Amino acid sequence: MSDRQRSPRRGMCAAILSLEAITLGLTTPVMIAIADVGVATALSVGLGLMVACLLVAGVLRAEWGYLLGWAIQAAAIALGFVIPLMFVLGGIFALLWGAADFLGRKIESERAAAYAALDAELAAEAEGHTD
Repeated sequence: MSDRQRSPRRGMCAAILSLEAITLGLTTPVMIAIADVGVATALSVGLGLMVACLLVAGVLRAEWGYLLGWAIQAAAIALGFVIPLMFVLGGIFALLWGAADFLGRKIESERAAAYAALDAELAAEAEGHTD
């Protein structure tokens, strides 16, 4: 894959989801030991969200993947009703996700403009040499 095709937005957002997967996976034993959540429920919620993070990180080539990423952020914050610290951790990850999404879009648009200017300059040079 060339540098022109590589998406900084996708890379940054996938990194956030990968790190968040670890955090959400680690909520499972906390739900069992501290919040007195049933083992089956804790496993399905904690590990389910962890797997969802990893799956969504893999589908960020499609725009709808970013919407799923936002849904995971909402679920992580909502987990605060079970583990109050997740209000804070979920909020931090939501801010990181939002920053990665925003900055990734900005980098992509600026890079596209720079490549367009470079292509125009190279085309003008090539035209000048063929005359």
